[in-house]
Amino acid sequence: MPSIFCAIDVGTRAARAGFFTGNGEMLSRAAEPIALHMPESGRAEHDSQEIWTAVCRAVAAARKAAGVAPEDVGAIAFDATCSLVLISDTGKRPALSPSDGGAVWDTISWMDHRAEREARVCTATGHRVLDYAGGVMSPEMQVPKLMWVKRNRPEIWASMSAAMDLTDYLAWRACGSGERSRCTLTGKWTFLDHDNGWQHDFFDRVGLEDIVEHGALPAAAVAPGTCLGTLSARAAADLGLTRGCKVAAGLIDAFAGSLGVIGPNAESEGERHLALIAGTSTCVMGISLSECRVPGAWGPYRGAILPGRWAIEAGQSATGALLDYLIRSFSEGLEPTDTTHDRIVARIERLQLEDGEDLARDLHILPDLHGKRSPHADPTARGVFSGMTLDRSFDGLCRVYWRAAVSLGLGLRQVVDHFNDHGFRIDTLHLTGGHARNSLLRRIYADATGCTIRVNESGDAVLLGSAMVARAAFTGGADNLADTARDMAQPYREITPRAERRAAMDRDYRIFQRLAEHRRELTALSEQTQP
Repeated sequence: MPSIFCAIDVGTRAARAGFFTGNGEMLSRAAEPIALHMPESGRAEHDSQEIWTAVCRAVAAARKAAGVAPEDVGAIAFDATCSLVLISDTGKRPALSPSDGGAVWDTISWMDHRAEREARVCTATGHRVLDYAGGVMSPEMQVPKLMWVKRNRPEIWASMSAAMDLTDYLAWRACGSGERSRCTLTGKWTFLDHDNGWQHDFFDRVGLEDIVEHGALPAAAVAPGTCLGTLSARAAADLGLTRGCKVAAGLIDAFAGSLGVIGPNAESEGERHLALIAGTSTCVMGISLSECRVPGAWGPYRGAILPGRWAIEAGQSATGALLDYLIRSFSEGLEPTDTTHDRIVARIERLQLEDGEDLARDLHILPDLHGKRSPHADPTARGVFSGMTLDRSFDGLCRVYWRAAVSLGLGLRQVVDHFNDHGFRIDTLHLTGGHARNSLLRRIYADATGCTIRVNESGDAVLLGSAMVARAAFTGGADNLADTARDMAQPYREITPRAERRAAMDRDYRIFQRLAEHRRELTALSEQTQP
């Protein structure tokens, strides 16, 4: 009987595959790069066929590394960024930008902000769907992006036969099912699972009265962990698995990471624990038994992760992306590879031994280079640097990197404090994603927030969450997902906040808040009508 489960995670720049046993042990992992096309500021696109090819290569490499036979794999599940795949009924994939080396840019990345104007139109409706979107529509959501397509590329809209979240698209490629996950529809499409689903009057008010037709939207959503069918003959050949392998309804990547780390104890720890899924950006996720609303946070979404439970999402729009940007901008030709980050962290630790931990204390940063997600939703917010010098040395880069990392911790503290002001009692943060491998960030997050940081020892909690979904689909469906999460839970290690760092972090937090106030003042001044 098959006893191995395959998990696929598609991020911003790579597709990863992992094979897991039924008790949550990861046997192997492999990654394949994917292109991120950024034709101009605020725009970011993918090629869906390239993503599928990368997925298949990652699965093949991971299966070989695990030594697993195709017939031993019982089920597969996908998680992905909340990117939007456009599908045409013409037989030709729609291209959002001119072809680049044969690529067809048919997928709008989660981080694309081209729909800022459309998002403002959605917000201006005051519709109750906004009560479950933090009160302000984000351009990262799918409705404003589809509005942009209809307004600016009517020929694509006219030919569209479907539009899918990337997670649902991958499941469709795998088994042909047009079902959509409750996670994607409630999290990014304004589907109110607890209140009659689609709000057609909202679509009418924003000019998407024909979205059901052109988006091929189903009347209802299915719970994550639902079995959608088995692999098609073509997908089985592409992936190197058997046609008997079941395909699960999946999760958005941050939701998968949340399931992997807080899902096993959501009932007992839901109001005290948050998950940090931290890579290019950082998602801050909670799971609650009740409909807890936090202004400025997305949700709560019923059943988006576990049946009968509510998921809530906050976050920071540019975290790993900020650190990568600094490396490219403040160094002489360095690329932001893992080796580069490790080298910088090691040098910072050495400088702190020599000069004290309060490096560059006169340098202060607001890290919102790609807008501010939480707790004050403002996609137009921009970063602020105060106290910069002309230092272009490697040590100068390390000091800027250190202060940027501190700013990320302070932004996280702001989110945690906001949750605690609205009914939560957060004392523990589960860190997963690329930041979990960065010793500097682990330490700063604990010191800045005053919370205990838990790092899952599975090596990849996002893939683990998708493996849980795959096993649930194999063993009975979504109703088994909570029990499956407990069965597959993995141990963790803890980083506790240091009392001796509290005063410095409190000082920096006061400055952080004042900088934000000054930014608002300057923005207001710049927007005044000229005499």
